[in-house]
Amino acid sequence: MGHAFQWLRSLIFNIQIYVMMLILAILYFPWALFSRDGALAACHAWCRWVIWTMWWMVGLKVEVRGEPPEGPALVAAKHQSFLDIIVIFGTVPMGRFIMKRELLFAPLLGQYGWRIGCVPVNRGKRGKAIGQMVADVTRGLRRPGQLIIYPQGTRVAPGVERPYKIGAGILYEALGQDCYPVATNVGLFWPKRGVLRKPGTAVVEFLPKIPAGLPKEEFMQIIGGQVEGRSNALMAEAGFRTEDRS
Repeated sequence: MGHAFQWLRSLIFNIQIYVMMLILAILYFPWALFSRDGALAACHAWCRWVIWTMWWMVGLKVEVRGEPPEGPALVAAKHQSFLDIIVIFGTVPMGRFIMKRELLFAPLLGQYGWRIGCVPVNRGKRGKAIGQMVADVTRGLRRPGQLIIYPQGTRVAPGVERPYKIGAGILYEALGQDCYPVATNVGLFWPKRGVLRKPGTAVVEFLPKIPAGLPKEEFMQIIGGQVEGRSNALMAEAGFRTEDRS
């Protein structure tokens, strides 16, 4: 009975956050159309709404640890679910993402992504996509902010292993910016798929920065070891064991 009630609470929560996304997108659109600040304000308002309603609707709290970057930087994060996107973006002042080019044509979402400075890439052509990504991001250095990337390239469920792709190293080398690794255990509470949101405390942790200028091979070793090691520790802290994975 308790599981069914939590599932129903989760369903209502999931519906209302997307309704609020539409409402805020429309309300902020005139400001966002002419100012990046307006687009960022709309996105941050929605992130705060999700985190607040998640706490009292489904019993899921968020704890952010470490020191997020304030100035231009690369943020290389563990990606377990939509929640880590919301928390990381809501924490940094001027976040942007590498996004699928198709999303640019989505109503409102595409316009907001463009206004906050997201970098569109064609993921169907990996080699060209990396070169294009570097060129687009380099041109975008005139727009300060934090570029958020997911080195594994996709959401990875707790307990699942996936390699770290070299695109993150190429970006790090080309941009010449410090990189902030981010570990998380959010996938234990907000899964990659499904309706259910579990009560507890999800943690997103900004780790000490990796200074600019390292060879990309060394950077890739550091980023993989730090993010995976700390994410595993956060999941263990929340009671996760490998054999728990379904």
